Amino acid sequence: MRFMIMHKNDPQTEAGQPPPMDLVTKMGEFIGEFAKTGRFVDGAGLSGSASRTRLLFRDGHCTVKHGPYQGERELPSATLQLKVETREQAIGWAERYGKILGNGEIELGKVNEPWDIGLMPPPANPPLQFLLIDKADEATESGGRTPKQKADLTRLKTEMTKAGVLVKTLQLRPSHQAKRLVFTNNDMRMVDGPFAESKELLGGFAVMTLSGMDEAIEVCRRYAAILGGTLEIDIRLVDQDAADA
Repeated sequence: MRFMIMHKNDPQTEAGQPPPMDLVTKMGEFIGEFAKTGRFVDGAGLSGSASRTRLLFRDGHCTVKHGPYQGERELPSATLQLKVETREQAIGWAERYGKILGNGEIELGKVNEPWDIGLMPPPANPPLQFLLIDKADEATESGGRTPKQKADLTRLKTEMTKAGVLVKTLQLRPSHQAKRLVFTNNDMRMVDGPFAESKELLGGFAVMTLSGMDEAIEVCRRYAAILGGTLEIDIRLVDQDAADA
């Protein structure tokens, strides 16, 4: 089974501070352990809300709001990783995506690169990577998008791929199959889905192939300890039956 383990944003990241090198090293070792056995699929950290953009679609209109801002309704239904030259280019693709959905909300979060966390000097004119977060709604939490929406999104993703913009995409199963783990000084409290919403901004994620939810919870205990032991983590099942662009 494939899981997306999502940790929520923390005050240090929100303040624009890079993670301590000790944390970077420990997380690298943790990821390396699963990568060696082929169970680590993907992962990324996101910058604070100052580098993010929120797009709200209502009745054919799109309202764009740049950060910094607080979390509001931060429950994802799908994620797309985009590689672009400018934030404006990412917003343009997100607007096209959102217009297919009708009423809804999208978040664009900048993906941290190795130079953002102090691992190497920045290259000259590097491309930007953004995580497009398609927020969950009543449709995705119950039966999914309409056939027309699915067909239109598939066509758009194909266009994005041909343009060299779409790096990868993941579809998540509804939150009634999820778990939310709230850690306080490494003590864990578990909440079963479904979740009406999440008020915490997504701070980063790891996608792993694991034996089941019990192993995912144990992995999260280690994951949480590396990140300081006081945070919130959502465990979401990846819909591997959904077509990836």
